[in-house]
Amino acid sequence: MCSALSSDLTAQAKIRNAAIAHFARDGFQKTNLRAIAATAGVSAALIIRHFGSKDHLRSVCDDHVLQILVRRARTSARPAGVQDLSREYLANPEEYGLHVQYMVRAIEEDSSAATTFVNTLVEETEELFQAGIADGSMRPSSDVRALAVLTVLISLATLTMAPALTRALGYERMGLDVLQRVGLPMIEIYTHGMYVDDTMLKAARTAWEAQQGDHFQRKDTHHG
Repeated sequence: MCSALSSDLTAQAKIRNAAIAHFARDGFQKTNLRAIAATAGVSAALIIRHFGSKDHLRSVCDDHVLQILVRRARTSARPAGVQDLSREYLANPEEYGLHVQYMVRAIEEDSSAATTFVNTLVEETEELFQAGIADGSMRPSSDVRALAVLTVLISLATLTMAPALTRALGYERMGLDVLQRVGLPMIEIYTHGMYVDDTMLKAARTAWEAQQGDHFQRKDTHHG
């Protein structure tokens, strides 16, 4: 009985992993269950038995990849996080890249999974920032939620534009050397900032306040 259960779980994992690879490479609409079954070494009927439909299989894949990406986001927030992620990349660069590719595909297709990915990452990032501000390890922000969105935006841009950004640094493909080269300057920005004083910040605040004042003045004139 235990052996049969273990076999079923192994089959589910094989199907899930094969589906992730196909969805990432070919997209959800173009991928069919027969292709997934062939890659997993099972029958299409077994996929239906375990997952019921391609839609539910996609949901399972979404959840699996999301958990991995959220864990990585949490890891990268720790002091030794960059080293930990580097070790994870070296242990299995193909799988590491596949999960990134899966998320990129979801974003390109503007699927519900993309919304879930982004919302979850923003929520997790905001919680990390709130905790950091509370324990004194991070500076307070005028808008923590917006800061979390901006941070996720930078991370997603790095992932979705990886080939072009990699070539801009003079490398043929994304790898540990690229991650390490980008990682340190990114942490420098987060730690020290870029400007030596608050001139730009004051200018931005002044411009924003003036713009808001003009907006409300036009609104009052229109209603009057």
